[in-house]
Amino acid sequence: MNTTAMTIQSVIDSILEHVPAKLGPGTVDTLKCGDPTQPVRGIVVTFMATRTVLKKAVDLDANLVITHEPTFYHHLDKTEWLDADPVSSAKKKYLEDRSLAVWRFHDGPHTFHPDGIGSGMIKRLGWTYDPARKHVLTVPSEIRTVRDLAESCKKILGISHVRVAGDLDAPCNRVGLRVGASGGQSQIELFREHDVDVVVCGESPEWETCEYVRDAVEMGKKKALIVLGHANSEEAGMEWIATWLRSFLPAEIPLHHIPAGDPFRFV
Repeated sequence: MNTTAMTIQSVIDSILEHVPAKLGPGTVDTLKCGDPTQPVRGIVVTFMATRTVLKKAVDLDANLVITHEPTFYHHLDKTEWLDADPVSSAKKKYLEDRSLAVWRFHDGPHTFHPDGIGSGMIKRLGWTYDPARKHVLTVPSEIRTVRDLAESCKKILGISHVRVAGDLDAPCNRVGLRVGASGGQSQIELFREHDVDVVVCGESPEWETCEYVRDAVEMGKKKALIVLGHANSEEAGMEWIATWLRSFLPAEIPLHHIPAGDPFRFV
């Protein structure tokens, strides 16, 4: 099949046909820029459409970038307040000058059961999903403590640091996983409803779960929270999405997963 037989829009339509649940009118999974009628030459899948990722897409002659998170610094993709901003304006010009289309695929992956982004993380980390207990995982037997778990996450994900609240020597018999920024309530509910020993998350407001854990430890409970960073907790999920896309999009369309990487450095 000639790749010119599919346009940007027809690729998007095909993806939406394969998503488990229909997305509502308020979804953020919309085309952010680019001409949907242009033939697709190649696709890049990423956690975040950074300038670096966009440059790599151009080098690969890919004209459709599928990103999980916002391109212009706002979850709902409201950009009016950035109209005169030099950074945002330059990024928009870069996209326009190179005829790049950016489509966000955030809500769709989270309609999978289990969650598509979480599935990618579970696969990468080598953990086992328990279908009877949502977001509760079993980790390899050699991981015995929170300290072991933190070191394992660092090694497998290729990151230099994680943040840990609570007891580093607590056992890891029951592990809760909440990728991205699910919020303190959903994280704390894993402790309450499933009595997990540790919750691993992407990010968490510093007045919520970490303080719950600090108080729990003060009470004598062996609990902990491991914070990976938002990008570090979801990039493997977008790699999984790229594999999923490859299963039904024409093989003639080049498809690449490009990691955005952790935006933070530790000094």
